[in-house]
Amino acid sequence: MIPQIQPWIDDSEWLEVKRVIESTYLTENKVTAKFEAGIKELTGAKHAIAVCNGTAALYCALKALDIGHEDEVIVPNLTFVASANAVIMAGAKPIFCPVRADTLCIDVDAAAALVTDKTKAIMPVHLYGQSADMDAVLTFANRFELKVIEDAAQAIGVEFNNRHVGYYGDAGAFSFYGNKTITCGEGGIILTNSDSIAQTCRRLKNHGRSHRGTFVHEHIGFNFAMTEMQAAVGIAQLRKLPAIIERKRQIYHAYIMGLADVPQLQPVFIDPRCKPVHWFTSFYAENRAELADYLADQGIQTRLFFCPLHLQPCYQGWADPQMNYPVSTSVYEQGISLPSAYSLTDDEQEFIIAQIRQFYQLKTSPQPLAVGCVSEA
Repeated sequence: MIPQIQPWIDDSEWLEVKRVIESTYLTENKVTAKFEAGIKELTGAKHAIAVCNGTAALYCALKALDIGHEDEVIVPNLTFVASANAVIMAGAKPIFCPVRADTLCIDVDAAAALVTDKTKAIMPVHLYGQSADMDAVLTFANRFELKVIEDAAQAIGVEFNNRHVGYYGDAGAFSFYGNKTITCGEGGIILTNSDSIAQTCRRLKNHGRSHRGTFVHEHIGFNFAMTEMQAAVGIAQLRKLPAIIERKRQIYHAYIMGLADVPQLQPVFIDPRCKPVHWFTSFYAENRAELADYLADQGIQTRLFFCPLHLQPCYQGWADPQMNYPVSTSVYEQGISLPSAYSLTDDEQEFIIAQIRQFYQLKTSPQPLAVGCVSEA
């Protein structure tokens, strides 16, 4: 099976982890600080705070901004469920916002109708390695005096207007889960330029205290620490990041060129202000379900788009009944992510392209797609 995504792991990660294990100091310490420093250098953020996973990073950012009971946070309807779950974990309520028909990121024009006196923040999600329109998000946030927490879980290496995403707003969060562009197995990072937010996040992740080794706790907190072993993997992965990004761009362009004359497929629009990192290479596909089954039979793994929040079984009854989210629903039904791992070979990609072309040659009377022609609002 050609995997849709998998991490690039080799002896470099093992050697970093081996050093940690030999040191016998396995809990968060100097290696984690080195990993945080590498993230700061990559992004330009003043603070990078390592935590155990991306959901914990979002939670800490929300709580550091004093978001909690009876507050509302606007989140895009098309995202991984952790975006909304982190809001609930913080004690607030996620409000599902339509997404744009072009980038599939949050639609701030539609978000205006969702603002109430309980709305405290907006959480743009940089979906599949493409930035949300942060110019529009910040203008919207300023207009309604809202905090901005960026869910950049899928967006390490991504830039918008030549600046790394993740700390355009008050704070942001990366994820280093096993399928991300780079991984720690599990892990997350909070980005912020605010000294006070950073200090609060460091206390939140450390049982409410500013320093380890003491049993005096100034605040309520939890154990969201990263381990030295996770950080060691992350350090090795950071060294590989430029090569991973370049390979993913090569894969993306090969798909675009190789499938350009297949009318049943349309690539997702890329905002020209965004320098994306193609975490996944995704298309809208006619007969998507049949195509996915056909490719699986040929030994090619694919993935569907995220299930929109308003369709999630766990969120039934949460969405505004006056909204039907046509863009989210349409792309969920038509979206497919093709293999895009660093390890994908040229021969494997040529085989995938050939199989997609073969599938559509067996189909008759292709119907034009309507994606991108309808507003979500």
